[in-house]
Amino acid sequence: MGFVVGVAVLALVVGGGAGVAGGLIASDQRAPVQNALESAPPARQTAAPAGSVESVAQKVLPTVVQLQVRGRSSAGEGSGFVISSDGFIVTNNHVIEGAVGGGQIQAVFQDGRTATATIVGRDPTSDVAVVKAQGVDNLQVSELGRSDDLRVGQAVVAIGSPFELSGTVTSGIVSSLHRPTRAGGEGGSQATVMDAIQTDAAINPGNSGGPLVNMQGQVIGINSAIYSPQSSASGSGGSVGIGFSIPIDQARRTADEIVKTGKATQTVLGVSVRDADDGGAVIADVVSGGAGEQAGLKPGDVVTKLNDRRIDTADALVAAVRSQAPGDKVTLTLTGGKTSQATLGGQPVETG
Repeated sequence: MGFVVGVAVLALVVGGGAGVAGGLIASDQRAPVQNALESAPPARQTAAPAGSVESVAQKVLPTVVQLQVRGRSSAGEGSGFVISSDGFIVTNNHVIEGAVGGGQIQAVFQDGRTATATIVGRDPTSDVAVVKAQGVDNLQVSELGRSDDLRVGQAVVAIGSPFELSGTVTSGIVSSLHRPTRAGGEGGSQATVMDAIQTDAAINPGNSGGPLVNMQGQVIGINSAIYSPQSSASGSGGSVGIGFSIPIDQARRTADEIVKTGKATQTVLGVSVRDADDGGAVIADVVSGGAGEQAGLKPGDVVTKLNDRRIDTADALVAAVRSQAPGDKVTLTLTGGKTSQATLGGQPVETG
């Protein structure tokens, strides 16, 4: 018994000693403490890489304007972009229509300057308007691109003043093209259908009228509308990644006409249409002497294509016609494969 007890005591002593040694070894191998606050700051950033969102923002931001609008019974705000160094600014009609008939428009530029702006002309049917800032010069001017060669998936940047946050930059892609969208005045009727660019770049109330640009910083659209479920009692929702912009090819034509004449001309086919039961746009009425009558269209005809573009609904036909200019020649395909050639007409836009 004495021998066994001695062995047990010896093992206990050896085990304890090994534990102490292990603890000493572990303590000696502990890593030194590092503290981020003691590290030197990194080198300053270099110039923004060409084609990056950062470089686009640097180029475009100085050309974007916040528009503060006050009418006799309402107030609001939106965005716009400079198209001439002496103060012409393109925006949406629905941004400035509250100032019609005695309201006020204040333009706030990115450098902090402010100026009173007056309405040069507006087109409720395309939701495009031009205003002129007074007493300014040497403004930085936007570079206009083109929208007829856009591709789905192409990167884009939206700039504007959402919720009064001027100079806000968001980025995304072109989600879809030729999206028939009702926006702007006249309660969203068929008279306001536009041939929209759909984008997932965040667009919110206040972005309206601001530019959608490509990665070269060229304006390819005017941000005009969003799809947003009404998530509050006021019905003022925010972005869910579905925004719509007016293609710059259409907006440029309208803005140029407004600057030169103070008025806009709407492209028309000279027919009224409704959705066909099996898809397409059915002709409900034909205007006497209009482009549709001259092309041989009759009530009851169903249009399924305009040139190579498929027509699924009445709004799709309206949007396709609006994407053209007065005088353009188009080919209409009807059910059964029959085709008809039409030379589109134009009519002055009534602004009330």
